[in-house]
Amino acid sequence: MEIRKITHHKKQYLPLLLLGDEQESMIDRYLSRGTLYVLLDNGPKGVCVVTDEGFLPEDSWPENGRVLEIKNIAITPSCQKQGYGKALIRFIEDTYRQSYTVLQVGTGDSPLTLPFYEACGFTVSHRVKDFFTQHYDHPIIENGVQLTDMVYLRKKL
Repeated sequence: MEIRKITHHKKQYLPLLLLGDEQESMIDRYLSRGTLYVLLDNGPKGVCVVTDEGFLPEDSWPENGRVLEIKNIAITPSCQKQGYGKALIRFIEDTYRQSYTVLQVGTGDSPLTLPFYEACGFTVSHRVKDFFTQHYDHPIIENGVQLTDMVYLRKKL
């Protein structure tokens, strides 16, 4: 297994990126300013895009400091539940621990994704009400439920 930073031709990984964020125009909003990593294990198995989100306000969370955000993380469906997602998150933590204080991720209020992040040590921070209904051009359905709010989770690095 190898995790490689991709600096050029990031859109070649669009099929994987669309697994984590199903609207290309939303991916376009962060892909150019983000850092893309690809997990390879006999071919691409997963992707992760992280962005620098600046500093948290002093009173916004117990851990003040510089924030790194996971904007997109996705594993090929046939390779899920094999440790690749956790490996990507561990890699991000190890790579950025010296430069950032907080790692955060935003996701839908879904029983498929929230337990994964909680198992990786994240805790719920806050919600952005109606994010998915206001920012996507179609309903986002996960496990038969329409996602509405964005749930942000954070962990100390």
